[in-house]
Amino acid sequence: MGEAKSGDTVKVHYTGKFEDGTVFDSTEGREPLEFTLGKGQLISGFEKALIGMNPGESKTSEISQDEAYGPRNEEMKQVVERSQLPPDLDPQVGMQLQVNTPEGQTLIVTIAEVTDANVTLDANHPLAGKDLSFDIQLVEIV
Repeated sequence: MGEAKSGDTVKVHYTGKFEDGTVFDSTEGREPLEFTLGKGQLISGFEKALIGMNPGESKTSEISQDEAYGPRNEEMKQVVERSQLPPDLDPQVGMQLQVNTPEGQTLIVTIAEVTDANVTLDANHPLAGKDLSFDIQLVEIV
């Protein structure tokens, strides 16, 4: 079949880890992930790591934050008054909420801080600002 290249649909198994070795995601025990290389469906560093691999091949790839979820952007944090949240919501740090922007977009935000009067919402991806490591196995080129 040959080496994986842009435009190929591939099936992969992976385990994603932080620099300290803590696993944050894995296909272990699940079906392999299937996607098309070059369509921007996954972070660029992960796609680049697969280019040139052969089915059955495995490797570990270190992916910098710039080729993963990007650096953290403090401008993506916003403080809102608790009164702007639904009255039945008990906001907790780490809780994720779905919010609508004035432009009509839907964002997933994480509660970063809670005070008596305010809640700080963070729209950064939870993995932004982190260098990542992936153990990757190319299962198949479809």
